[in-house]
Amino acid sequence: MSQLALPLQLADHAVFVSFLPDGNETLVATLQELASGGDGHGCWLWGANATGKTHLLQAVCDVAGDRSAYIPLSLFNSAGADILDGLASRELVCIDDIDCVVGNDLWESALFDLCNQVFDAGGQLVVSASSSPRECAIVLADLASRLSRLPVFQVRALDENELIAALQLRSRHRGLELPDVAARYLLKRSRRDMASLYELLDRLDVAALRAKRRLTLPFVRDVLEGVID
Repeated sequence: MSQLALPLQLADHAVFVSFLPDGNETLVATLQELASGGDGHGCWLWGANATGKTHLLQAVCDVAGDRSAYIPLSLFNSAGADILDGLASRELVCIDDIDCVVGNDLWESALFDLCNQVFDAGGQLVVSASSSPRECAIVLADLASRLSRLPVFQVRALDENELIAALQLRSRHRGLELPDVAARYLLKRSRRDMASLYELLDRLDVAALRAKRRLTLPFVRDVLEGVID
C-alpha cells in the first residue's frame, strides 16, 4: 500500500480482488478504469453505511499508488479544511464521507477550491457520501455545480447469499476457507453490515492461526461463544 501525504495507511484488505462486485459491476469497472489512468472527471458513489464505499475508495488508491490521495473526512473533519491544501498535486483524489462536512462554510469553500484545482489540472475526483448529490445538503452552489460533473453510482447492498459470498471471498483473500454453514452461522450471530461481519472474520482469522485450526462450524461457534480466544 502507498503511504499517503496524510498520516494514514490504507487497510490491507481494501483491494478490488476482495470486493464482491455483484450488483455493482458497472461502478467497480468504472473505478478500476479511473484507478488505472482512464479518462473522465471521476465519480460520486453513495449508499448506506457499511456497503463498501470506503473499501472501494481505498482500492482505487491501492491501484493508483502515489498518483492518488485518500481523505476520510469522517476522521479529519475536526482537523480543519487546511488538510486539503496541496492535494491537487495528485492526479486522483478520493474524498470519503463528504457529507460529514457539507454545510460548513470553510470546508465547502476549501472543497470548491480543490475541485477547481483538480479539474483545471486534468485530474479526477472520486467522492463518497451516504446520499446522492441532489440529496446531499451542499450549501455552496458553485461547489454543487462542480460536483454535478461527476457520474453518480449507488452502491447496492448485498442480499444474504451475496453476503456469504463476500465473506468467503474475504476469507480466501486471507488464506482461509469459510464453509457455507459457518458463514450462515456468522450471519445469525452478527449485524449484517459488512463492517461488523469483517470484524468477526478478523477475530476468527487470529483465533484460527493461534489454534492452527480450520474455520469449521464447531470452531467458529466456540470462538464466538468465548470457548476459544
